[in-house]
Amino acid sequence: MAGSYNRVILVGNLTRDPEVRYTQSGKGVAKFTLAVNNPRNKEETTYVDIVAWDRLGETCNSFLKKGSSALVEGRLVIRSYEDKEGVKRKATEVVIDNMQILTSRRDAEGGGGDFGGGNGSRASAAPAAATSGDAFTDEGLEDEIPF
Repeated sequence: MAGSYNRVILVGNLTRDPEVRYTQSGKGVAKFTLAVNNPRNKEETTYVDIVAWDRLGETCNSFLKKGSSALVEGRLVIRSYEDKEGVKRKATEVVIDNMQILTSRRDAEGGGGDFGGGNGSRASAAPAAATSGDAFTDEGLEDEIPF
């Protein structure tokens, strides 16, 4: 019998700012929607619901906003629930464990400045990455810029 593999990698733009909520135990969960264009048919767009837990969710909330371009990596989850009227529904989501910001700092702030504060001297457009296991830092990103 063959094994199973559930891995999803998407690149797209956020349709709205991430929304963060906290569980009763204090775990943070961010939700947002990613618009992913079909490279073969530019008029076809798929809207995918994204879920990020804990520190990754807080990172998404802090550094992503509507229009941001991001690469997300995770697993496909289809869950069942009952709505307020008692009707059974299904939700299809990608629960991510890795995220890379693809929007440059200039693009994110409309023409200049730092992504998340700072002294303004680092206006380079470096992508940033975060995973569910690490906090977002942009230290040393300037060394990774290929141009």
